Amino acid sequence: MEALIIKPTGRLATKACYFLGLSLLLFLAGVAWAGPVEEDVQWPERRENMVRHQIVSRGIKDVRVLEAMRKVQRHLFVDGAVKALAYEDMPLPIGHGQTISQPYIVAFMTQTAAPKASDRVLEIGTGSGYQAAILAELSKEIYSIEIVKELALGARELLERLDYRNIFIRHGDGYAGWPEQAPFDVILVTAAPPEIPEKLLEQLAVGGRMVLPVGDKGFQELHLVTKTRHGIVTKKILPVSFVPMVKA
Repeated sequence: MEALIIKPTGRLATKACYFLGLSLLLFLAGVAWAGPVEEDVQWPERRENMVRHQIVSRGIKDVRVLEAMRKVQRHLFVDGAVKALAYEDMPLPIGHGQTISQPYIVAFMTQTAAPKASDRVLEIGTGSGYQAAILAELSKEIYSIEIVKELALGARELLERLDYRNIFIRHGDGYAGWPEQAPFDVILVTAAPPEIPEKLLEQLAVGGRMVLPVGDKGFQELHLVTKTRHGIVTKKILPVSFVPMVKA
């Protein structure tokens, strides 16, 4: 069946166009008005619920970490298609076969690394830039390496737009680290190598901590590595599942 189209003429056409235009303006005004309400009210509430029910309830107690998780807007670091799930306790795709870690894991790894305000931090696997933003709330300087060029450029643009001045992003091979900026007080790796990379151990300062998942795609464990004056101390913490750490 064909649609019946009525074409108004003369004064009727003028009135029809007037009311159509007015309706469109009112609709657009309503959309513009509704947007900030969602941003100002809905997202902070969801973020607070995330912290209370997914993070505090599961044993994260570091006050500085909790405040960073409350402050950084996770929904800005995921695509529009999954934005509604930004504050659910799950990893989310960010493109190029990569993911943003679930909020609890981000908080857990950050608390385990125990970054101080004066620390210089190396992050391997920038991804969307969310973990870097959390670390930037807690430490002096963040050096982050991402092997996927598109993700590195996107994260840099977003973090600059959010006015993070203490985050430096490089497109490159995480296995090589960032030797010209070493040593680092904290190294945090957000992808899983089959074994602890030797060059990252070399770039860890004495007294420094490295947190990383280690293992193949089938089974990985989160490790806390501490460098002391007498050598390397490694502690296995819990089973995890991360994307593999890829070499250039």
